[in-house]
Amino acid sequence: MINKSRLVKLTQKVLSINSENLPGNELKLARFIEKDMRSLGLHVKTHTFKKNRPNIIATLKGALPRAKAAKKAILLTPHFDTVPVGENWRYDPWGSQIIKGKLYGRGATDDKGNLACCLELMRSLVEDGVQLERDIIMAATVDEETGSHAGIIPLLDKKILKPDVALILDSDEFDMIIAQKGLIHCRIQIFGKKAHGAYNWRGENAIEVAARVISKLKRYKPKFQKHAILRPPTMNVGMIKGGDKVNMVADFCEFALDVRFLPGMKAPLLLKEIKGIIRSEAKRFKVEIDDLQQPYEIDKKHPFVQSYYQAAKKMKINATLKGSEGATVITFFKKHKIPAFATGFGAHGTAHTTDEYVHVNTLYKGTQLLEKFVQEYDNL
Repeated sequence: MINKSRLVKLTQKVLSINSENLPGNELKLARFIEKDMRSLGLHVKTHTFKKNRPNIIATLKGALPRAKAAKKAILLTPHFDTVPVGENWRYDPWGSQIIKGKLYGRGATDDKGNLACCLELMRSLVEDGVQLERDIIMAATVDEETGSHAGIIPLLDKKILKPDVALILDSDEFDMIIAQKGLIHCRIQIFGKKAHGAYNWRGENAIEVAARVISKLKRYKPKFQKHAILRPPTMNVGMIKGGDKVNMVADFCEFALDVRFLPGMKAPLLLKEIKGIIRSEAKRFKVEIDDLQQPYEIDKKHPFVQSYYQAAKKMKINATLKGSEGATVITFFKKHKIPAFATGFGAHGTAHTTDEYVHVNTLYKGTQLLEKFVQEYDNL
């Protein structure tokens, strides 16, 4: 049985341990998670891809024959790095204070509250002697806030995690994220020709060319089909730099472009059209791709999605099917053909904010829902 008092204390404990990213040193919290899971007699392994940043994988083994139980495994995966604390907090970001039912601290919503729910779930299943057929795997991962390159990505790419289905615990208020946009992060470099500012006709001003390119890109309307739970594609210029001095014609300008695109749209075609727009204004340019993630979508009628939705409904919890405009780790499961969606129990609008908090009652109900869900899905 889920123990509310223990869950609260567990959440307070993980909030009290600094795991800010940047700089990215989750070692102390990783050791706590490892010790807590080992105390249950679970099969626990650590996998480290960057110094002082171990991922913790704890498995409650199912009753089916070993290979079959592993093949049918359910993965539950929160992350335990946080964004930096920042300044101007009213409440101690490491103090885990509870004020009017709200538990404050950096990571309360994103994502240590969800981590505590997973830890309490595993303890409850073990204490109650619940005998599931499938393996239940909890993978507490690092580096989510800066790209997951030391976390979920290598765990999947190296086949360390090979579940049948995956539930990403990194959302708010029981929302079920079943679709998300893809992203392209690229830097567009425009090359011109230097000249004296008083004789600017002798040069080619890369900044002015970049301005014309940006203007055209903002007017660009790619073809897409309207999506039921996602907004249309977007394009944002997030950074720009160029030139050496006010009285010189700039021979170089670079700007960073953030493109978010819908399921069904193709990244190569988008990039081809973007390059065509740049080429219409720039004689010489280069496009550097920094990140490219594919969009993701799972059918709302998928048994894995429906099992969670129905479990919530039985508990009179409003679990809303939603899409994510931003990138989450769901997309990394697509590459490996693992059905996945995200949910969680954070407080809407508090992730990454000053005085981040989570509602204690939401954490408790969420952990109860997780327990009901894994047992009911195990029976499918």
